[in-house]
Amino acid sequence: MTTAQLARRLGVSQPRAVILEQAEARGVITLASLERAARALDCRLVYVLVPRQPLEDLIEERALHLARKRLAATSHTMSLEAQRIELDDEHVQLELLVQQILEKAGSDLWEEDA
Repeated sequence: MTTAQLARRLGVSQPRAVILEQAEARGVITLASLERAARALDCRLVYVLVPRQPLEDLIEERALHLARKRLAATSHTMSLEAQRIELDDEHVQLELLVQQILEKAGSDLWEEDA
C-alpha cells in the first residue's frame, strides 16, 4: 500500500501518512495513532507485554531472591554469635521461606527493598 493510499484510508494528507510511518519506524508513534491506523486498515490493535519466561517461574525466582536476602541477614547475625546453622538446615529454611512468601505473594513481592 502506498502512503497516498494509506492517507486516504486515514483521512489525512499523504505527507501526514509519511510522518506516521516515520514515527512508527523510529518507535515514537503513539498508541492512539496506531489505533487509528489499525481501524483504517480494518485491523485490531493488540498491545501486549509478554514475559520472557513463564510468569510462574518469574514469581518463584523473585520469592527465592527475597528468601535468600532475608536468610542472609539472619545467618550473618547467627554466625557472629557462634550459632551458625548447618547447610542442610539452612536449605530447608530457605525452601520453607520461599513457600511462605509465595503463599502471601502480593504486590510487595516486587518491592525492591523487601
